[in-house]
Amino acid sequence: MKCILVCLPIFITTILFAEEKVWPKGYTDTPKLPHADWKVHDIDRPAPKQITPGKTNSDAPSDAIILFDGKDLSEWIGAKGKVPAWKVENGYMEVTNTGNIYSKREFGSCQLHIEWCAPDPPQSNSQHQGNSGVFLMDKYEIQVLDCFDNETYADGMAGAMYGQYPPMVNPVRKPGEWQTYDIIFTAPEFEGNKLVRKGYATVLLNGVLVQNHSEWLGPSTHKRVAKYKPHAAKGPIRLQDHNDKQPVRFRNIWVRPLD
Repeated sequence: MKCILVCLPIFITTILFAEEKVWPKGYTDTPKLPHADWKVHDIDRPAPKQITPGKTNSDAPSDAIILFDGKDLSEWIGAKGKVPAWKVENGYMEVTNTGNIYSKREFGSCQLHIEWCAPDPPQSNSQHQGNSGVFLMDKYEIQVLDCFDNETYADGMAGAMYGQYPPMVNPVRKPGEWQTYDIIFTAPEFEGNKLVRKGYATVLLNGVLVQNHSEWLGPSTHKRVAKYKPHAAKGPIRLQDHNDKQPVRFRNIWVRPLD
């Protein structure tokens, strides 16, 4: 009798734990969302596609397009469709004053990862010290510049949406060290000649937020106020040769279209 009384609670507990509760995977009796054709927690709403992230935040996830892996420039073209003549060695590409280069593929809204390095020692000052640029759609520039102890105008610093918005802070490392951009670009949209959505950029420089969904005034310009003109929905990514005879370097470039 004593054994039965002692063992009974253990037996009941075992039964309870063995009968695991099955929770609902979604609902059909919830209200409709105002921004989508789905209900709150809708059981029929499609789940996002499963992808494999990179081993680190700098490594490309499984759904990324690799534009430069340190081996060759097969994903790039030079001006007027020429073969690009930038130098490739030791896992990076280097500006050689032979003109800009352009991605063969074209993108609209996208997530772009790119790493760059300014020359060490510095070879000039202000806008001529390690200057290059990353142009989304060949039009919207996120500035590349050695801004470590280098005074220049604020909307031309590294992390700037060139000529429009300075970075919120300056987290640039010393020249000769690798800098990292993670850029979320929302492309503008046109219906005919009418602008129906402006473009935006969110930028992290060396892991630090420097642009927070900042609104493009239009394609990047020099010494003028930018303004929109109708253009195609997609364009190439351009890396700038600033013609300063300074070997700015790039590596580990990948992109995820967000169309």
